[in-house]
Amino acid sequence: MAWKTLDDMDLDGKRVLVRVDINVPVDAGKVTDDTRIRRLAPTMADIIAKGGRPILLAHFGRPKGQVVADMSLQPLVPALEAAFGVPVSFVADCRGPAAETAADALAQGEILLCENTRFHAGEEKNDSALAAEMAALGDVYCNDAFSAAHRAHASTAGVADLLPACAGRLMQAELTALDSALGTPERPVMAVVGGAKVSTKLELLGNLIDKVDHLVIGGGMANTFLAAQGIDVGKSLAEHDMTDTARAILDKASGSGCDIILPADVVVAREFKAGADNDTLAADACPADAMILDAGPDTVERIGAALAGAKTLIWNGPLGAFEIAPFDTATNAAATKAADATRAGTLISVAGGGDTVAALNQAGAADAFTYISTAGGAFLEWMEGKTLPGVAALDQ
Repeated sequence: MAWKTLDDMDLDGKRVLVRVDINVPVDAGKVTDDTRIRRLAPTMADIIAKGGRPILLAHFGRPKGQVVADMSLQPLVPALEAAFGVPVSFVADCRGPAAETAADALAQGEILLCENTRFHAGEEKNDSALAAEMAALGDVYCNDAFSAAHRAHASTAGVADLLPACAGRLMQAELTALDSALGTPERPVMAVVGGAKVSTKLELLGNLIDKVDHLVIGGGMANTFLAAQGIDVGKSLAEHDMTDTARAILDKASGSGCDIILPADVVVAREFKAGADNDTLAADACPADAMILDAGPDTVERIGAALAGAKTLIWNGPLGAFEIAPFDTATNAAATKAADATRAGTLISVAGGGDTVAALNQAGAADAFTYISTAGGAFLEWMEGKTLPGVAALDQ
């Protein structure tokens, strides 16, 4: 890998400009979920241990280049101090004289948090002048915000061009996990892709077909593929205008040797509510007045058989309407099989994006997965095979 890590950098006595993602939920001025903050702790500890002084750059919300009081990062200071175990000071800008003075005055063993980068219109435009002003605050740049790496912003791409740059521990772990899943994976490789619409995951499916040996398609997307095969899906969620595209994807998979796994049996109901009366039927037997809301047990068995032979798994999206029981059954069962194989040491499992983390947590499987990405859009763009500007900048 061309990018450097903290191990490659001399940080002693250096101001380390660290791009982080602390865009966390806040209620009444208090952080209600500090997961993203806690995951940054190893990077902060290592920088300080190496004699560096961390100066944090981060965004919060979508202020669109305006100063919005409710989107200030200052209320996050107590949560940062609790997670990092060191004093955290705050400066009400991320550029200019006040920020430079605060950065120069930062003591060893302390952290400085700069105000929301998106208070400046130049941030999302990757304005070179703003990037230069941010770069003036540090001697070394460290990007630990993979979740923002798909944006070519001043604080994710621009600054990296102006200072010696490296990946933080969280970014390092993310990139290592993703490379092991699609870059240089152990084969066979299997992917699970679920979700509502084929139209939102066309690029993802197109990229995966060329890279994986087994591709499971679930959720509402699977209904569109069933319809593309001439199967009546009743009142199920499906994009009937995408059936030609679905057929083209199936043809491409056939030509590339990718085994696509679609539901062989389905769980149908006439109401979308918890505990609704339901039936398990063959995939081609959905009544005209019913909806397909989950994959059936035969499909789960086929997924399990593929998992048993797989060495690498990438998971994005649920297999059914997992938010409502009993239509979470297939997702829970397949996730449990993946978790068991990971615990047994026979499978490298990487998951992320959208509802995936929630679904795997609900199944009690998330902790067993090799790596769970909380990056959302960046994870999806990586799965689509796109170059992420924030990562590419570290290669320069």
